[in-house]
Amino acid sequence: MVDQQLSEHGSSGRATAPTAPQGAPVSGASGGAPDPGAAGATGDKGLRGNSVGLLGSVVLGISTVAPVYCLTATLGPTVTAVGVQMPAVFLAGFLPMLLVAFAYKELNKDFPDCGTSFTWTVKAFGPRVGWMAGWGLTVATIIVLSNLAGVATDFLYLMLGEMTGNSAVAELNDNKAAHLLTVVVLIAAATAMSYRGMTATKWFQYSLVGLQLAVLLLFAGIAVGKAAAGDLPDSIGFSASWLNPLEVSSFSAFTAGLSLSIFMYWGWDTCLTMNEETSGSAKTPGRAAMISMVTLVGSYLLVAIASQMFAGVGAAGTGLGNPDTADNVFAALARPVLGSPWSILLFLAVVASAAASLQTTFIPVARTLLAMSAYRAVPPRFGTVHPRFRTPGYATVAAGVATAAFYVGMSVISENVVQDTILALGLMICFYYALTAFACVWYFRRSLRNGPRDLLVKGVAPLLGGVLLAAVFLQTLTDAWDPEYGSGAVFGIGSVFVIGVGILLLGAVLMFSYGAYRPEFFRGETLRKDTPALVVED
Repeated sequence: MVDQQLSEHGSSGRATAPTAPQGAPVSGASGGAPDPGAAGATGDKGLRGNSVGLLGSVVLGISTVAPVYCLTATLGPTVTAVGVQMPAVFLAGFLPMLLVAFAYKELNKDFPDCGTSFTWTVKAFGPRVGWMAGWGLTVATIIVLSNLAGVATDFLYLMLGEMTGNSAVAELNDNKAAHLLTVVVLIAAATAMSYRGMTATKWFQYSLVGLQLAVLLLFAGIAVGKAAAGDLPDSIGFSASWLNPLEVSSFSAFTAGLSLSIFMYWGWDTCLTMNEETSGSAKTPGRAAMISMVTLVGSYLLVAIASQMFAGVGAAGTGLGNPDTADNVFAALARPVLGSPWSILLFLAVVASAAASLQTTFIPVARTLLAMSAYRAVPPRFGTVHPRFRTPGYATVAAGVATAAFYVGMSVISENVVQDTILALGLMICFYYALTAFACVWYFRRSLRNGPRDLLVKGVAPLLGGVLLAAVFLQTLTDAWDPEYGSGAVFGIGSVFVIGVGILLLGAVLMFSYGAYRPEFFRGETLRKDTPALVVED
């Protein structure tokens, strides 16, 4: 139970800056100016406390990851990179995520704050490193949101074409104007739903997550059954060697596959960004994150093995290595596995997956921006909280506008630029996850000698997770320098490298520019190591 409860009403709807420790003057939610020198508690940012339980947190974590969407987008590219070792790479990708999850869990217990990576990294390494961690999370989320909207649109028209039996309906997706208009409408709808808050749409989320998991189980069961029957030309028998990452042909191929599999787990930390709104904010978010990840790895392994058994890894027909279907495997496998009209279920599951994730993925970016605003790391308007819905209203709308502008802008420039930006996404994810893992080790460095548990979960596990993610980050940078990694070159340098490094450099420019304009945060006046957290009972 939280002793220092989040306040129930804030008349201005604006998140207050960090409050001072107990006994010090504190500005209220009425909008009075806070003491700029107070490096206080997380305070009341205006969010609705105790509104999400363990089940709700688990559903949000799974929903944000969007397992059906991730599988249809990554099964093909992962097979292209590592062949039949795809299940092993999915399992290997789970390891650094699990190790980093220990860091998130321990940091959240000590300092439950919706800024998560941003806030914790500031407390460990200082304002500028923390600001860049927040930037990495924000940009990664915008890229994912735009891709989710694009995939949802693709499968929406495929599903409508199947339902009506009219190929002209499905072909509407090839009309750029119709496609972009639909994407913008979906983003606007998701923004509006996120603006109203998760409690208003929780049964919608429960239904969509339940549908995804049920369809994945149905798909895997039928695929394995048909493969076992032995009458499919491309099917292959299961081998335990598929689960051995040491049989991947090269380290470069392994890291390429690992980067894709890490993307498949991205989003589980949404459970933590809701920590100030969760019942039992010190323990529930961490438990929810662990449950979400175990559920995800189980479903990924099951579907990966089933798909590989059914379709094989060939480069023709329904083979998972076919370059013509690699970016959208379920579109090619839906009818062969489920048959007609049941193939519609898989299309519906992908639409549901993308739509559910499109809504919940606004959570981390909006709450990160809210926390950054509360600590004066970004403009105050990002701290605006809706007085009725108790959500970061301005930050949510800003994220929606940025997502729509990014997708439309990139699509108008070139479809290749969109794909290169998605490839650069792995860099952003590894960047801020690794920083958070290292922040945990440094933050708790003085308590690592308290006992074996502290040494393991606050030191060894996060450090190993951070090192693994940093290795993937550096290897991806090395590979991305080659123009062959993406769609081409810019002045002889691979376009994916240019986009990934360019995004990080843009963040640094914005950080120094804002620091010159509003230096309080960067001088350590609003958030530092000794800033106290909410008082939470175990």
